[in-house]
Amino acid sequence: MAKYGEGDKRWIVEERPDGANVHNWHWAETDCLPWSKTFFTKSLSDLTILDCQGILSIKTKKVEKVDGEAYVNVRKGKIIPGYEISLSLSWEGEAKDGEGKTLLKAEGNLEIPYISDENADEDPEVKVTTKDEGPIGKALKEAMLANGKPLVLEKVILNRLRKILTTTTSNSNSAAMSKEKVGVEKEAKKEVKKEGKKGFKTITMSEKFNCRAKDMYEILMDENRWKGFSQSNARISKEVGGQFSIFDGSVTGINLELEEGKLIAQRWRFGSWSDGIDSTVRLVFNEPEPGVTVIKLTHSDVPEEDRYGNATVVENTERGWRDLIFNKIRAVFGFGI
Repeated sequence: MAKYGEGDKRWIVEERPDGANVHNWHWAETDCLPWSKTFFTKSLSDLTILDCQGILSIKTKKVEKVDGEAYVNVRKGKIIPGYEISLSLSWEGEAKDGEGKTLLKAEGNLEIPYISDENADEDPEVKVTTKDEGPIGKALKEAMLANGKPLVLEKVILNRLRKILTTTTSNSNSAAMSKEKVGVEKEAKKEVKKEGKKGFKTITMSEKFNCRAKDMYEILMDENRWKGFSQSNARISKEVGGQFSIFDGSVTGINLELEEGKLIAQRWRFGSWSDGIDSTVRLVFNEPEPGVTVIKLTHSDVPEEDRYGNATVVENTERGWRDLIFNKIRAVFGFGI
């Protein structure tokens, strides 16, 4: 036992010469407000609200102000995002008569005084003002409130802002964490190799489970079981050509081939990937002996970078299959080997 006042070095997390935050033990905070300003600016500038609906046309001009704080804390690998933000944007509208002649052009502002991760599921207050309080100006203001509020809130995507902050930081930190785990994670027989297309890779895994093949197939194709082991929302069609959404909508796709107890082939897309990029998942089920199932995964066309420039997509995807799907199924349903 250490003497009083000296402390026991076994329990002190010292600064490393190489600056590495091993296993993300230290509390690390990333300021995401600059990123949030860019996010809102891209999402809300030059946004058409009404396009000559009746006699009115309205669109946003630009984001005037984003204040507050947005951050991601990391402690022992746990990612804790948060934000408290107010924002305002300018808008402009035009009213025309039945012959297309301009009656009035007006400008104004839309303000969201307060949004935060704590009230992400609530309907935040939205204020709309106009510089012209005449009858036509008021009509434009009411149209902006009625049509602009839901569209702006949809673009702000309150529920997804927390996920995007989490994904952005997770991608930045997971490369170092994956390297530390290499010597420990030998359970899965896996291989990552380059695909023919530049900038894309293929993930392959072979996993064993103590169950029948049809049981594993049913778990992976049943949205209630998905919700159970993943602790997240899921919608899964059991038909070829049907769509699915898992992990609270972070992953979406379409069923390409389905053969009960033998094959699941799907098109997968992650929300953080650049537009137009899809990958292909093939899960082949083999039952070498009763009560033992081997699943061979081939996940092809996985991009090396996401839309934010994070180059850990392949590592994160592989880790997700192993830790968030296969190992969770073993733990929840007792199929461990």
